[in-house]
Amino acid sequence: MTGDSDRPETALDFPRPDRTILQGEDDTFPDEDTREERSEAQEVMDLADIASGMTVADIGAGEGYYTVRLATRVGEAGRVLAQDIDREALQRLGRRVERERLENISIKLGEADDPQLPVDSFDRIFLVHVYSEVTEPYAFLWRMWPSLVQGGQIIVVEYDRPAGKHGIPPKLLFCEFDAVGYKLVEFVERPDLNSYFVRFERGGDRPKPEQIDPCVQG
Repeated sequence: MTGDSDRPETALDFPRPDRTILQGEDDTFPDEDTREERSEAQEVMDLADIASGMTVADIGAGEGYYTVRLATRVGEAGRVLAQDIDREALQRLGRRVERERLENISIKLGEADDPQLPVDSFDRIFLVHVYSEVTEPYAFLWRMWPSLVQGGQIIVVEYDRPAGKHGIPPKLLFCEFDAVGYKLVEFVERPDLNSYFVRFERGGDRPKPEQIDPCVQG
């Protein structure tokens, strides 16, 4: 049995995920120009019903492909929080935000098992090609729960690939969210984006960490 020496101490009350989690860059991942050519962010924002005045978190923001486009969509009355665990990526994003004079964006460093989001703050939380690389998904989702406003939603975009190949099968994704108390609202396959789109809301109750029943890969 694998020990817990490779896990953050703050995650030890939560179960270990039963899947391979491959971190690092995906050599097949498209660059920003390619993503923009197929209007990826615009399509996903439309599916997520992003509108002026919303407050949105972009988790795993990287250098800001979604962040800057979300900022434009929510407008001056809205806010975008860009979060990542890569400090250098956030520094580059900070320079981009200053260069493009986007005053409705804030930047925050997160942790592998905690997105570090303020309570009762977000209409939407975006996890675009990020969730499959979260090493402590149960702790992460559990600590994300309080940051949604009433009726807020988590938006996930992922590749339908075996775990460990920069993707996650939808069935396993649904199971992990359900284990932490979220309910599935919508699932859409998007072959044009080579991905699938999912939205979740909070269910009735968030279980205690020791009550979470971990999912087993089929």
